[in-house]
Amino acid sequence: MAYRSLRSLAFAVDAERVHRLAMLGLSAWSRFCDVDLDADDVARDPALARTVFGLTFPNPLGLAAGFDKDAECVPAWQALGFGFVEVGTVTRHPQPGNDKPRLFRLPADRALLNRLGFNNHGAEACARRLTSWRQRGRVKVPIGVNLGKSKATEAKDAPADYAFSFNACADVADYVVVNVSSPNTPGLRDLQQTAALAGIVDALLELNAQRTRRVPLLVKVAPDLADDDALAAAHLCVERGIDGLIVSNTTIARTGLTGPIPEGPGGISGAPLFERSTALLKLLHDDVGQRIAFVGVGGVFDAGSAQAKLKAGASLIQSYTGFVYGGPGFARDVVKGLVSG
Repeated sequence: MAYRSLRSLAFAVDAERVHRLAMLGLSAWSRFCDVDLDADDVARDPALARTVFGLTFPNPLGLAAGFDKDAECVPAWQALGFGFVEVGTVTRHPQPGNDKPRLFRLPADRALLNRLGFNNHGAEACARRLTSWRQRGRVKVPIGVNLGKSKATEAKDAPADYAFSFNACADVADYVVVNVSSPNTPGLRDLQQTAALAGIVDALLELNAQRTRRVPLLVKVAPDLADDDALAAAHLCVERGIDGLIVSNTTIARTGLTGPIPEGPGGISGAPLFERSTALLKLLHDDVGQRIAFVGVGGVFDAGSAQAKLKAGASLIQSYTGFVYGGPGFARDVVKGLVSG
C-alpha cells in the first residue's frame, strides 16, 4: 500500500530521473544491507533452489538486464530477494546512449517503453565494480553480465567488440549473455541471423575454451523474430554448445496497447510482452529444450505469470518492469507465490 502511494507520486516525474534517484538510494543501501539472508526467508526456501548450467540459484527469479547497467546495486537486489542478478547491458566502449527523453511508463498497459541505447560506463568499469563487490563479500547469488555491441562498432567487427567485453568481465561473472536483440542500437538485431551470430558466439567460445574456469554463455533473442528465424538461431546455439537462451528481449510491436504511446522508436516491456515471449519460449523449448537451458523473461508480474514461464520450459525467470510496478516487495511476493502454488 505504501509503495502504491509512493508510485503514484513517482510516476508523475520523468521516468529516467526517478530511475536514477532509485539507483542512488539502492547504491547507498548496498553498502550495508544484509546479503546473508536467513534460512527462513522465503527467498531462501530450499524448495526453490535449483542448479542450472552448473550454477546454484537459491530461487529462480532474477533481475533482468537493463535496470542495473553498471553493477551499482548488486547487494541490494540480493537483499530484496532476487535469486540472481543480471547486470548490463555493457559495451566495449563507454557510451551515453540515445537522446533524452528515452524511458517512458505506459501505466494503462502495465508496460515501459525504452530507447536508452545501451547507456553504460563500459565493460571494464562494470568488471571493476563487480570485483569490488566480490572482494568485500557482498555477492551471494549468481551474477550474469549482459554484453552488447558498441554503437560505434561496425557490424563486421562485432565479434571482436563482444570478445573484448567478454575478456573484461568473464573473471567476475558467473555467466555471460550475448545480447543481439535490443531494438535500440541500429543494426544490432541483424546479428541474430545465423551467419552473424555464429561469428560472435564462435569468437567467445574460443576464448572460453582457453579459460581455466569456463563461464556459462547464453544468448538473448528478440520476440519479434519470425518463428523459423528464432528456431534457426536456437539450433545454431545448440550446435555450438551455448549453455542457455534468454527469451525474450523487448518488442517493437505496438499492437494491443490501449493507452497513449510516445512517438518514436523503442522497445516495449511488461505485460504486453507476456503472451508472445511465453509462446516463443514454449516453441523453442519444445524443439531444443532437452539440449539447452531457458530463461523466461517478459511480463512477469506475479507468481502466476512466473509459473507460466516455468511451465513453458524456463528453468529460470527474470523481471524488470514487474519490479517497477511492484516495488521493493515484488521478488518476495513472487517467490512466496511459487512456494505456496
